[in-house]
Amino acid sequence: MRRILGIDPGSVITGFGVIDSDGIRDFHVANGSIRVAGDNLPEKLGYILYEIGRVIDEWQPTEVGIEEVFVSKNPLSALKLGQARGAAICAAVQRGLPVSEYSPRTIKQSAVGYGGAGKEQMQEMIRMLLTLETLPSADAADGLAVAVCHAHSSVLPTGQGNALLTRRGSGRRRAKRWVSVP
Repeated sequence: MRRILGIDPGSVITGFGVIDSDGIRDFHVANGSIRVAGDNLPEKLGYILYEIGRVIDEWQPTEVGIEEVFVSKNPLSALKLGQARGAAICAAVQRGLPVSEYSPRTIKQSAVGYGGAGKEQMQEMIRMLLTLETLPSADAADGLAVAVCHAHSSVLPTGQGNALLTRRGSGRRRAKRWVSVP
């Protein structure tokens, strides 16, 4: 059984979901949203780093999936999102966890079966897939969808440790993975 943390990064709200998966069946463990605190960008990034680290310490995942930055009409928003992703990735890498990245389209395709699915569709499908009693928030559902996508990806973790990082692309879902190299 693999314990997977899925992260939907954001500079205002970062969603997360934790599942256990045997590769066929997925089981809900936890989910939530981190409302990012701070008066300026460095404080916000530090908050994301701290809170994702706290989630990792509490739920002890063995691997992490995270949503890639999507190209936005507003370059400043895309830049802030990229920095929030970086803070979340750093929290995982500090703890020696392998991190895989997935495009929003790939995540939606994996969870809903349609790459252009809306927020409501994602929430409802995640509720059904993980047999949740209530509908998760949109951000938490996105985090859970990342975890489900990762669970069913052909990418498996290979590295442990906290040394030099290399980027590897693989898998039919075109996941990009950051792993530690001893």
